[in-house]
Amino acid sequence: MSSEHYTPAVNPLPPVVMALVLFVMGIELAFTLGSRGLVGGPDAVGWRLHAIDSYSFFAGQFDRMLETGDWRIDSLKRLVTYPFVSGTFTQAIFVCVFILAMGKMVAEVFGSIAMLLIFALSGAGGALVYALLLNPSHPLIGGFPPVYGLIGAFTWLLWRKLSLVGENQSRAFQLIAVLMGIQLLFGLIFGGTSDWVADLGGFATGFGLSFFLAPGGWARIVSRIRRD
Repeated sequence: MSSEHYTPAVNPLPPVVMALVLFVMGIELAFTLGSRGLVGGPDAVGWRLHAIDSYSFFAGQFDRMLETGDWRIDSLKRLVTYPFVSGTFTQAIFVCVFILAMGKMVAEVFGSIAMLLIFALSGAGGALVYALLLNPSHPLIGGFPPVYGLIGAFTWLLWRKLSLVGENQSRAFQLIAVLMGIQLLFGLIFGGTSDWVADLGGFATGFGLSFFLAPGGWARIVSRIRRD
């Protein structure tokens, strides 16, 4: 069969998506193997705890920055570093699954740079909502807030598509409704934290950013402003 007529069974993943997944899983594998004494020597047992202390997002720390106006880089960096510190191997796996699924679709439509911006800024947005609305004592870790930002961008694509064909745009929000419902159910059954607030903040950030970062999005906004 001629190679020019070959069609792969699975569309290749954008490199930026694979890079994100490898980065998240690389860090998690180091934590997991280190905790079992397979790499890093005796000190590796505490790698995860050290990373949580150094790179997770503490709402109380952010509140102090607001009060004092002392905007230290060491504290601000946590807005973008906490998603790469997973609490468990299972959490990292789920984050990677969502990056592969949602990240692929968003990167293919928005482009790799826009997809990265949505991921990073949604993580920061989710953390800010978490800190401003709540007063939690535990740190925020894991990649679910930026992943929900990708879900927000995907929802925007559905919302936009439904508007173009004249269908009910509320259908675009079925996925986020189901995911939030599952989180609520698990929280009621097994108990849980208020991290869902950060997830919802990440979703809202990703959805909002899509108006600007989608192809032609800024031009549409400028055109609408001029008409008004």
